Amino acid sequence: MDARPVSGNQAYQGYGILYIFAHARPGLNLSVKDRTLENSKIICYMPAYNAELLMEKVIRDIPPETMEILNTVLVIDDGSSDGTAALTRKLEKEFPKISLIQHPANRGYGGVQKTAFDWILENSGEVAVMLHSDGQYPPGYLMPMLIPFESGADVVGGSRILFGDMRSGGMSGTRYYGTIWLNALENLIFRRKLTSYHSGYKAYSRKALEKIPYTSYSDTFNFDSEMLVGAIRADLVIEEVPIPTIHGAGFSSLKPVPYGLSVLRTLVRYIFRRI
Repeated sequence: MDARPVSGNQAYQGYGILYIFAHARPGLNLSVKDRTLENSKIICYMPAYNAELLMEKVIRDIPPETMEILNTVLVIDDGSSDGTAALTRKLEKEFPKISLIQHPANRGYGGVQKTAFDWILENSGEVAVMLHSDGQYPPGYLMPMLIPFESGADVVGGSRILFGDMRSGGMSGTRYYGTIWLNALENLIFRRKLTSYHSGYKAYSRKALEKIPYTSYSDTFNFDSEMLVGAIRADLVIEEVPIPTIHGAGFSSLKPVPYGLSVLRTLVRYIFRRI
């Protein structure tokens, strides 16, 4: 029987539980609250730019057992022109773990993460997991993204290829084949066997944030690729978790061709040790 979900956040959570049973170390109980995670200061950070229409559902879809182990849900409003900040303040009253940081002007995808990492390091965070505010990545997979840290992971990435439904989830042919080609090229250059270098579902240990020189990286969507390069340079432990593909109108402003070119530039810089 095929255990993969076909739709819905509850189904995604179910697949997440299957992943936990398959990969967690012995002793993890059914409430998925292992002592290691319970005693860690885990920060879920959310880049938010004009996210008023989508962000509330994303936050409400965080499973209660996951919300319980999070120390903070850090929303970074990146100079939004809509009601993102007002919505966040409203949600703060219902969800006390939510905290808001506002950029007076838009700093970009990488700039938001730099702000998040600075805050996390300054506030003794031990694990940082990113959840996009636009609904492109299911909140039901936050717990599976955290489980690898119990066995020594430094960086965890969600992999749609491992899940096996990239095209059926609505990904365009351009993105699909571009992703496959870039992954193959990056594995050749980095001498790795990762299935996904370009997922936006990412999590980092404090050790990773301390060792990777993220402040020197770009403020663009290429930031995630640069973070992986930094992790490889620092010889950090990188793990992957299967995640489903979710695509739809308004979910992503990333343009495949410019992004692909920026990744190629990063690879050239890596080869010549400029990054």
